Amino acid sequence: MKKAICIVLLIMLSPLGATASRIKDIASFDGVRDNQLIGYGLVVGLNGSGDSDQTKFPVQSLTNLLERSGVTIKRSDIMVKNVAAVMVTAVLPPFAKQGTRIDVLVSSMGDAKSLAGGTLLMTPLKGGDSQVYAVAQGAVLTNSFSYGGQAASVQKNHPTAGRVPEGALVERELPNILADRNQIRLNLHQPDFTTASRLAAAINAKFQSSVAVCSDPGSVLLTVPSRYGGNMVEFAAALEGLEVRPDAPARVVLNERTGTIVIGSAVRISTVAVSHGNLTLFIKETPKVSQPQPFSRTGETVVVPRTTITVKEDTSGGLALLKEGANIGDVVKALNAIGVTPRDLIGILQAIKAAGALQGELTII
Repeated sequence: MKKAICIVLLIMLSPLGATASRIKDIASFDGVRDNQLIGYGLVVGLNGSGDSDQTKFPVQSLTNLLERSGVTIKRSDIMVKNVAAVMVTAVLPPFAKQGTRIDVLVSSMGDAKSLAGGTLLMTPLKGGDSQVYAVAQGAVLTNSFSYGGQAASVQKNHPTAGRVPEGALVERELPNILADRNQIRLNLHQPDFTTASRLAAAINAKFQSSVAVCSDPGSVLLTVPSRYGGNMVEFAAALEGLEVRPDAPARVVLNERTGTIVIGSAVRISTVAVSHGNLTLFIKETPKVSQPQPFSRTGETVVVPRTTITVKEDTSGGLALLKEGANIGDVVKALNAIGVTPRDLIGILQAIKAAGALQGELTII
């Protein structure tokens, strides 16, 4: 019985039938990007699941915090398990204004068992320039639990990392990189010569002038028209809605761990013949116990090993001929005819590429 190929196909449309995409979906303005923030803080209110005494820096941090609050105490006198030292990370979106709330991720640094039910104390979040851009505080949500005793424990999800939804307030704004500029650059998410050329042509046709120039396959340089002087937002809005048909390379992606195969429709195969055979080996151990007769005065019980080996070769396949210029449908139909499995198909595609018959890029992940 022939086996059908069960694979994941990502069919990228061919250049003649590809649908257009908006510029905002395939490119972004130079400098308009997210920025990463990081900070060190304390989570309090834990039910005995915080850092142990072996973790020194949470105790030191708690001592410093109490001193700033007017409470003087010796470090050796602090023995609490309701506090955990954490690293707080967040992403500052472009054009975020003061007072804007953003989500933060809280991750334990010490040996805390769980952050569930804890509260993150006020934590300054700094950027790569060591400037404070946001301050985080709030209840930590982990969507998990961890309970246990001396001999057994139970856990759901990951209790030592959690989120504080809208837990950070933006305190410092990033400079507006679009203000008072005569030129701006569009960066393609997937650099490609053809896509960059089509993008520049669409923009020039929209504004009926040489506004866009391709500087390289990954970016397009734009000159702001005089009628949009001082109004970069309106110019950017006019650009984002334009539709461009992006080009995609012919590529086959193989994942040998999961058996997933992704094939683009631009992939073509030269004339090649493919033969496939399955060899199945069965090894069965059936040991037999030999023992003396009842009431016998001599003899001993022994185990006699017995092994049965069966080799089966599936000859129901045969030779499949893939003609020159075959597309995805032709390839799948022909390989289905010889009864290959997804993992067999990975080896077949590698062999076709090695034979120089696969007109496309083969990527193995």
